[in-house]
Formats: sequence, C-alpha cells, structure tokens
Amino acid sequence: MKSDKTTIQVRLMSMDAYRGFVMFLMMAEILHLSRVASANPDSIVWKVLAWNQTHVEWFGCSLHDLIQPSFSFLVGVALPYSIASRMAKGQSEPLMTAHAAWRSLILILLGVFLRSVGRSQTNWTFEDTLTQIGLGYLFLFLLGHRSIRFQLVSLGLILFGYWLAFVLYPLPAPGFDYGSVGVPPDWGYNRASGITAHFNKNSNLAWAFDRWFLNLFPRASGFNYNGGGYATLSFIPTLGTMILGLFAGQWLREDIGDKVKLRRLAAAGVAGILIGLALHFTGICPLVKRIWTPGWTLLSGGACFILLALFYYIIDMKGWRKWAFPLVVIGMNSIAIYVLVHLIDKFIVDSFRIHLGQNVFKAFGDGYETLLSGGAALIVFWLILFWMYRRKIFIRI
Repeated sequence: MKSDKTTIQVRLMSMDAYRGFVMFLMMAEILHLSRVASANPDSIVWKVLAWNQTHVEWFGCSLHDLIQPSFSFLVGVALPYSIASRMAKGQSEPLMTAHAAWRSLILILLGVFLRSVGRSQTNWTFEDTLTQIGLGYLFLFLLGHRSIRFQLVSLGLILFGYWLAFVLYPLPAPGFDYGSVGVPPDWGYNRASGITAHFNKNSNLAWAFDRWFLNLFPRASGFNYNGGGYATLSFIPTLGTMILGLFAGQWLREDIGDKVKLRRLAAAGVAGILIGLALHFTGICPLVKRIWTPGWTLLSGGACFILLALFYYIIDMKGWRKWAFPLVVIGMNSIAIYVLVHLIDKFIVDSFRIHLGQNVFKAFGDGYETLLSGGAALIVFWLILFWMYRRKIFIRI
C-alpha cells in the first residue's frame, strides 16, 4: 500500500450510500412482494419486483442475490481506510491483528446468536452473512498488509482451489436418493451433468463437509442437510469477494484522479461479469450463490464493482449528494439495522395492530397488507437509525 503522503484519507459518502442501498434491500424483505404479486397475477411489474426480492433456487442471479456479496465486498472496500485510520492513531500491527481476530469472533458469534433466536438451543450453523464474513475477516486483514500482486495470487489460489476441490469430490452413485437430502427427484436444477454436476445441491463437497463438521456441535438432532443448500465452506470464496473489495478500496485511496478510479472500477466490473458468465455457459463453473461458486464470486464481484462505480460517480464525482442522505443514514449503522431487522420486525408490525386495530393494514385489501405493514416497519426502522445518526451513535465491531 502507498504511504499516507500519496493516499486519500477522506471518508467516501458513496461507500455509505451503497451500503445503505444494500441494507435497504435486506430491510425491504418485510414487504413480502411475492404476496402482492400473487394478489395481482396479471401485473408484470409486481412479478418482476417479486422475483428480484427472492433468491434464485440454484443457478443464476437476482437483485436479491447481490445483497450478501455487496455486504461482503464493502467489508473489503472499507479495510484500507480502517488500516490507515488505525495506523494514524499509532496502533501497532500486532494490536490491529488482535482487534481483527476479536472482530472475526464477534461476527461469527453474532451470526450464530441471530440464527438461534426463537429456538430451544444454540443453532450452530455458519452460513449466515455475518458468520461468513467473520470466518474470513482475519485472513482479509492479513492480506491487507501485503502487496496487490500477493493479494491477486491469493485470490487466484482461493478460487481455483475451491473449484478444484469440488470437481475432485466424487459424484453421487447411480440411484442416489436426492429426497433424503431435501431435493425432490424431479427438481430440474439437479439434472446438471459433466463438471456442473459436482455443484449440485446437497450432493457436493460443501454438503459432505457440513454433514461431518456441524455434527460436532450439540444439536437436537443430527445435521443431514441445509434446506436451502447453503454451506459453511462458502466462507472461502466469500473471502475472494472481500479481496475484490479490497482491490477497490486500495484504488479509491490512491491519488490517481477520479476518472482513473472510475475506469478501473468499471473495467473490473465488466471483466468479472463476463468471466463469470463464460464459466457458467461453458459448463466449467456454474453460477450458484448458495454455495458461492468461483464463477459466482467473479460475476457478483463484477456487479459490486459496477454498483460502487455508479455510486462513486454520482455522489463523489458529480457531487449529487442530497438524494443519498436516507441511504447514508442506513449505511452508517449497517450492523445495527442488521440486528434490528432480525430481532424486532415482527414486534413493530404487531405493535401497530395492537394499538391501531388488527385490520389497520387492510385498507387496500388483503393483497396489499404486507406492503403497508412492511412499509410502516421500514419507516420505524429508518427513524430509529436517524435518531442514532443525529446523536452520532454508530455501532461498530
């Protein structure tokens, strides 16, 4: 990394706005647009909106699928700024490393805690966004002190190694009972053949690892499969996504001019998307967010570069800032809103019904009930964050 004399220390509003946009997409799950679309079967608009608020079943990508990659990518973008800030305060590298390790542990445990809410015992799984970031964060921090060439080689080894490990893992034997691992026999996505078959749902390397690893923890019954196909080992290519963000953060801190930065971000974005699509359509490596295939890492990382470039161009280059303020309020307290959404979303909606009547959100009919109730909850969430923003209360780990 360059010395402080040749780098920029100013916090970029575009990063906070992009993070706020991502967290808003996560918050907006409470709108349940799929229910609105079901109530309006002839509306193409609602169908498109609903599809983009759900995860694809296996292969492919929706807007909703870009939430976790964006959150992970932005962790990488922010790291060079964090390192520079701590160095300016005189912190030693061992002290910063200890803090990074502590942060990793907190993120892992916070993810486990949130997934255990409402259960009879601790739910020891590690596929949650916070946990996945926590598992890779210390490695990301250590890479943040190395050269870009070293980081690039590390990214290549991570992605190729993860891909190779999946390909070398043997395919299920003929007659394998997919129903026993939560995959209906007629589910179209598990008809893939060739190399792609090694990335089928709940019959791959990551699934086999979790059948061993997750059963090392106390649980009410033995772990056999994850219903969505998500896996612990996804943290490895998720680290790749964070490394891509690290590249972006290092470029943004360099004193190379806004246009050069924008070109780098855009070029990296286009390259990532094209390579990811090529790997998918040639059958070398499919796009599967749920197990975070290397092809997915590159395509989603490319999309993150493009989104960051757009926010950077509009906000930091053109200076159009006022419109982004609501997003900045969310983005500057991303951990707080992540926790709040997981803990009190139902409480907020139920409170409206208790005090304003059980039918308060049925003014436009049952089909729009979740749209109104979710919208009310979103307003409450934003007001809480605005209150924190005005009082300079920012939750950091």
